[in-house]
Amino acid sequence: MSLSEDEQQQQNAAPQSTRRTVGGTEHSWCKAVPGGTGITVLALQLSKAPGLSILQNALHKLQISHPILRSKVHFTPTTHTFSYLTPPNPHLQIQPSDLPSTAEILRSLTDSNTPSLSPLHLILEHELNQNPWFFPDLTLDFEIDVFFATIYSLSDDRYALTLRLHTSACDRAAAAALLRELVAAVGEREERERGFEREEEEVGVEIEKCIPSGKANKPFWARGADMLGYSLNSFRLANLNFVDDVSTRSSRFVRLQMGSEETDRILSGCKSRDIGLCGALAAAGLIAARSSKHLPDDQWEKYAVVTLIDCRPILDPVLSSNDVGFYHSAILNTHDIRGREKLWELAKRTYTAFANAKKNNKHFSDMADLNFLMCKAIDNPGLTPSSALRTSFISVFEDPVIDHSSELHDEIGLQDYIGCASVHGVGPSVAIFDTIRDGKLDCACVYPWPLHSREQMQELVDDMKRVLVDACSSVDSES
Repeated sequence: MSLSEDEQQQQNAAPQSTRRTVGGTEHSWCKAVPGGTGITVLALQLSKAPGLSILQNALHKLQISHPILRSKVHFTPTTHTFSYLTPPNPHLQIQPSDLPSTAEILRSLTDSNTPSLSPLHLILEHELNQNPWFFPDLTLDFEIDVFFATIYSLSDDRYALTLRLHTSACDRAAAAALLRELVAAVGEREERERGFEREEEEVGVEIEKCIPSGKANKPFWARGADMLGYSLNSFRLANLNFVDDVSTRSSRFVRLQMGSEETDRILSGCKSRDIGLCGALAAAGLIAARSSKHLPDDQWEKYAVVTLIDCRPILDPVLSSNDVGFYHSAILNTHDIRGREKLWELAKRTYTAFANAKKNNKHFSDMADLNFLMCKAIDNPGLTPSSALRTSFISVFEDPVIDHSSELHDEIGLQDYIGCASVHGVGPSVAIFDTIRDGKLDCACVYPWPLHSREQMQELVDDMKRVLVDACSSVDSES
């Protein structure tokens, strides 16, 4: 039965879904996420029952303001390409988990190693390992939403709201901005974040098209030499000892928290030496990793550090955090560690190496190389030590997320929140997601389990904290 002329005109006039092929960096994440790396989760603990209709409306506003959030990742097997398929209207539906269902989930996650972990911690770990983007059969066409939301009832007066996103569509900076927009919308305030004042017509452009002219240029032979260098260096890199490199992996995390006085001392120490917090965190991690092996004095090991940069302010055109998508790049540096390093000396060395590489535009010129090597590791795990898919020891962000409590937080009953992404596919042994909230350092340190055990990572993070605190007890004593 054919359509009438009027019906045909109405169909032609109706808004249609749009499609955009992913860029190079987005493609890397589309390949990584099915294996377990790049599932971004925001978990919020609330003391008030969230109004489902208000929350649903707020999430739909996010999808209207940021079309990529209502997109689906589409895979075409004939060409082995990924694209974003974006319908015209928001469609996300919040999945509720009632008290008995949530209690069962928490019971399944609780063992002898988790008695002291909070329900929010366990729910976040649960969400990090929910992977709707896993597709074992690459001969089939598929499309899957990039954005999911769930409300868990933790008790009669406590709830957890989780937002789970495909990292190719939402990096850490964008996730932090979405949290602010969501709080503003649920709080029903008149003032709205900039993202709610506009309605984008299409998914944002990929990062490769926004690199300033000439910044990504690299001679052919230089590119070949760098690729060879990255590849050869990977076989010389040290890792944390692997506990179980055979069993199926998932992502877990250890939380590193400090009080306002300790945080202020660390930040003052960084400022006085003209280095970023990322340098201090990386250095503390390197010292703790080397110490955990109890090696003879002066036995050198080479560790890799990946520093992630939010490129939005340095792109052309300049973007803001309200431009949702993946706009981070990475710089990989290696460091020889012998076991006698002091925190501030090593922090200065690690940060200077990163800063010099950034000054030389390595975050742009090496982008394609690192994406290629990431995809090669995914396709050939045997190229990494013990097929562990570890590409570095630690990853840090150039800048922390800065956040402050507000009246809106009280209005919606926001008690706590954590944001991070999974790493149990390709990636580092530990990824540091650092936030300074109300002047206090709060880091989610994500790791692949059981490649590394919770006890092993808790010991590492505790040692990192000790190194930081000890070095800051006399900030001016070290040059």
